Amino acid sequence: MTARSPSAAQQRGMAIISALLIAAVVAVIAGGMLTRQTLFTRALESEQLRVQGSWQLQGGLEVGRQRLWEDRQRDVLTRPDQAWARPIQLAALGPGSGPFEGRLEDEQGKFNLRNLLANDRLDPLQIENFQRLCALLGVNAAVGQRIGQRVIASYPRLLGPEGAAPAASGLHSGRETSPDAARKPLLARQPMLRSLDDLLGIEGVDEQLLARLAPFVTILPANTWLNGNTASAEALAATVPGLTLPRARALIAERDSGQWFINQGDFINRLRLPEVPADKVRVGITSEWFRLQGQARGERRRVRLLALLHRSEDNMPRVIWSRVGV
Repeated sequence: MTARSPSAAQQRGMAIISALLIAAVVAVIAGGMLTRQTLFTRALESEQLRVQGSWQLQGGLEVGRQRLWEDRQRDVLTRPDQAWARPIQLAALGPGSGPFEGRLEDEQGKFNLRNLLANDRLDPLQIENFQRLCALLGVNAAVGQRIGQRVIASYPRLLGPEGAAPAASGLHSGRETSPDAARKPLLARQPMLRSLDDLLGIEGVDEQLLARLAPFVTILPANTWLNGNTASAEALAATVPGLTLPRARALIAERDSGQWFINQGDFINRLRLPEVPADKVRVGITSEWFRLQGQARGERRRVRLLALLHRSEDNMPRVIWSRVGV
């Protein structure tokens, strides 16, 4: 029996250690490859779902535009019994994606904060109307005043009453009280507002308050009349001087039973307020501005869409702006 030499035993031990090291390296490399493959697969699936969600949102947007266009060709009136007011539902595009669900809202059925200014000047009537609406909705008067000030600050404006002819002094000191100040517009001091969410940050304005205002108040890029066929009782009572909330609710109940307002004269006659001048009743029967809210639901996430659409008489509705988020 011969004893193994120390050198042979040492070499055998080194070979075992080397084999173990190689096996460990291979295992690490294989694990890394599997991890990268998993991450790549998930990224690919996520991108596929994102693309499917984008197509779903675009499809919902196009359905909304088409409905608005077809309704406008059928009837000049804008009423909540038309096709545009029905929920928009699209089936899922494929595995992993979900359906699109959305709805159009008539933004001219709400009080438009843009109306606080008209022809680059403050509109005292609309400012008073907004204060009345805040009172009807239980919004603190000081908070309502700060909202109005924020809206006014986001637009350039001229000083002085509508139609006033400023004295041609040729001098302007830069003060608002300068004799020639009415000739030079005050520049906007705040960024332009696109939606009620942009009012967050004003003292006293939080998400709960915006949720209370949302069914009754909007911000549009242009001055508008209220649509009597889609407006709430609160919006009507705030817009029509002398119209009480109970009387406005009675008008709404009559309207929603199918007796739609066919023109402004019809609305004024049914008010039964002969003491209110017709030029103070800024209520019509058609709408050009609509908002689409929708979402595409998938297995792991949902993508939301918010868009503002403008419908003219002669062209397909245009998307003025849109926001997409999860």
